[in-house]
Amino acid sequence: MEHHSIRELSIGIKGAGEMASAVAWRLYMANLRKVFMMEIPRPLAVRRGVCFCEAIYDRCKTVEGVEAIRADSVDDVGQIWNEGKIAVLVDPGWTSREKLRPDVILDAILAKKNLGTTRTEAGLVIGLGPGFVSGSDVHMVIETNRGHNLGRIITSGSAEADTGVPGDIGGYTQERVLRAPAGGVFRAGKALGELVKTGDVVGEVAGVEIRTRIDGVIRGLIRSDIKVTEGMKLGDIDPRGDRSYCYTISDKARAIAGSVLEAILRSCNR
Repeated sequence: MEHHSIRELSIGIKGAGEMASAVAWRLYMANLRKVFMMEIPRPLAVRRGVCFCEAIYDRCKTVEGVEAIRADSVDDVGQIWNEGKIAVLVDPGWTSREKLRPDVILDAILAKKNLGTTRTEAGLVIGLGPGFVSGSDVHMVIETNRGHNLGRIITSGSAEADTGVPGDIGGYTQERVLRAPAGGVFRAGKALGELVKTGDVVGEVAGVEIRTRIDGVIRGLIRSDIKVTEGMKLGDIDPRGDRSYCYTISDKARAIAGSVLEAILRSCNR
């Protein structure tokens, strides 16, 4: 990567969901503020309280004091940076990177596979989680699986395979996740941050009710009136019942974000 002022580095992030947003927040707080994020037209974020992709719907989104603004075109990005904000673009094909020519590209889509990222896209290309091979399609991979290696920077090889098991919170894993019982349009009956009891109805898909399996607070819930497929994750219940957790970055996301910052600094100081 070119050696110039670290503060002047431009960073393109594919995705603007929970992990991508935590990374963008961490970089911004470390004074790497030329950040733009590329998203699909109708993002499906579950933890909407901490996802900059909400700016696609609402024009702006603030996460822990950092604001992101939707850029209607790539030409708006510079002005958004001048205002001290993060830019979020509707750009599912990642074409904006061709004009903005970022120093760093981060694939934070977390698709569990590589959807087309190559290490020729920038001087430093980083992939989050499984699906990338460090030294082949990206320069570095960040481990996203909970456990001893969470946040490890991998410079040769791949991250651990996806386990398919949600992280343990308060002794619960699968029980805390809300999934679509059928394909169709999701209609929410509860709101993000609401306290619920076991058996409460939080919404429905195609006339089939979605009920909670544990007590807690609705920490994540996709937007209402979104078309979903059977088995798709719609939300999660946090058994700790603390509403503030709905609007603050998680321990896992902070760990991963810190590793991305380290990876960038490593590359700058070679």
